[in-house]
Amino acid sequence: MVFSVHHWAAWAPGLVGQDAWRAWLSQPFPLPAEGTPPLTEMPAMMRRRVDRLGRIALQATYTCHGEAPACPMVFASRYGDMRRSVELLEQLARGTPLSPTSFSLSVHNAIGALYSIARGDLTPQSAVAAGAETVEAAFVEACGLVSEGAPEVLVVVYDEPRPAPFEHFPEQVAFPHAWACSVRPAGQGPTYRLSCGAASGETTPGTDALPEELAVLRFLASDAGHFEHPVGARVWRWHRDA
Repeated sequence: MVFSVHHWAAWAPGLVGQDAWRAWLSQPFPLPAEGTPPLTEMPAMMRRRVDRLGRIALQATYTCHGEAPACPMVFASRYGDMRRSVELLEQLARGTPLSPTSFSLSVHNAIGALYSIARGDLTPQSAVAAGAETVEAAFVEACGLVSEGAPEVLVVVYDEPRPAPFEHFPEQVAFPHAWACSVRPAGQGPTYRLSCGAASGETTPGTDALPEELAVLRFLASDAGHFEHPVGARVWRWHRDA
């Protein structure tokens, strides 16, 4: 797959703006686990329905999308709004009636739906969750839409720490974060190639402990020529064309 990234935006507690993100991605340090963006772009009545993870994801989305025309979107999260889902399960265990609103907002495509409603945007949207390969799955989906004629596709990647009783599971997310980028046909910005093949034992993943979705953002935001993300017997290879 060959595509261009026109621009990007990201949000996490303590990190606002591309300069702050580039500095942090080059030398990561611990970030607060708490923090919520203002999300002033969304009408107040709707904003009150959005939990922290949704606000973070939508803040990155609004910042990246700005006043650009509507375009297809791919929302990608490994775990989604698990905090809300756990609350619903606990209510079921107690025999407490469930809130229809809370249930409707617990599904993976709820955040994108809220963005669509707020903007009156009827363009196609997808919600992707593919474990350790969630970012790559999102870009495969985006490139498919571009190949079908979409002039631009917005990819939004987001996650937050898992709540109890799942916080002890491996691959825990350290802090809530989200980033978004505009994917366009090759030649309309920095051009990248993404491929997947069998792992050969000679892959060169990053040397730090950045989650895979933030390692991909670091690659896209830098001048690096390549990045490899091994997953089991496969390896995803990201290349930036000169």
